Amino acid sequence: MIQLVLVGTGNLATHLFWAFQQSSVVQVVQVVGRRRASLKSFATHTAVTTDHTQILPADVYVLAISDNAIASVAASLPVSNAVVLHTSGSVPMEALVKHQHRGVFYPLQTFSKNKRIDFSDVPLCLEASDKKTMQVLEKLAQSISQQHYLLNSTQRGALHTAAVFVCNFVNHLYQIGFEITGENKLPFELLLPLIKETAAKVATMTPFDAQTGPAKRNDTQTIDTHRNRLQEKHHKEIYNLLTHSIYRLHQEQLNNKLG
Repeated sequence: MIQLVLVGTGNLATHLFWAFQQSSVVQVVQVVGRRRASLKSFATHTAVTTDHTQILPADVYVLAISDNAIASVAASLPVSNAVVLHTSGSVPMEALVKHQHRGVFYPLQTFSKNKRIDFSDVPLCLEASDKKTMQVLEKLAQSISQQHYLLNSTQRGALHTAAVFVCNFVNHLYQIGFEITGENKLPFELLLPLIKETAAKVATMTPFDAQTGPAKRNDTQTIDTHRNRLQEKHHKEIYNLLTHSIYRLHQEQLNNKLG
């Protein structure tokens, strides 16, 4: 049994806690947080503390905290010879340089506290300073997920950047769609089948091949109609930028074929 201390009480920490609670390989012996109120939901299941001097001995310490706090919190941990991990997609492993056995346990998923995630489908991206740490990481990963990948800090950073495009930026476009439908007294739910089908297509074809719409066709009449309907200046700016990007990509591909 791997004894684990979880540092953090936010979205990711909460989801990791419940995933590890279901594992027969891991025992979360303590949750560490900054505020006592944030620890209430964990306190009936395990030990909790806000005091770093009261952190319990464990095999593994997982820092599920904000990126800008990782280095300072890691440096303040009163532990030796244990495995210390952070969960960030963009922070290099060397932020944990104080610790001999250090690594990264990065779940590639978006997390909200009020929506449970099935961790068995979440890709876990692993990096380790040494063989011993990697063995521990793989045991942790296999205890909650069916897939894990060994990535270095550069690869993980690139993956995190790509994830921002396909998750955070796409969600912002959903918000713009929500605003446009709302302004015109239309239910956003009308768009849900389209959203689902678009997402499903890229599981079976490349995004390039899945692309449809007026920008790909260079349908200038439809594009101008859309522009004229958009009331918000920043909506028009985003529409123009994305239209140009789609058109340029597909025009370049066409030119390459003709050339």
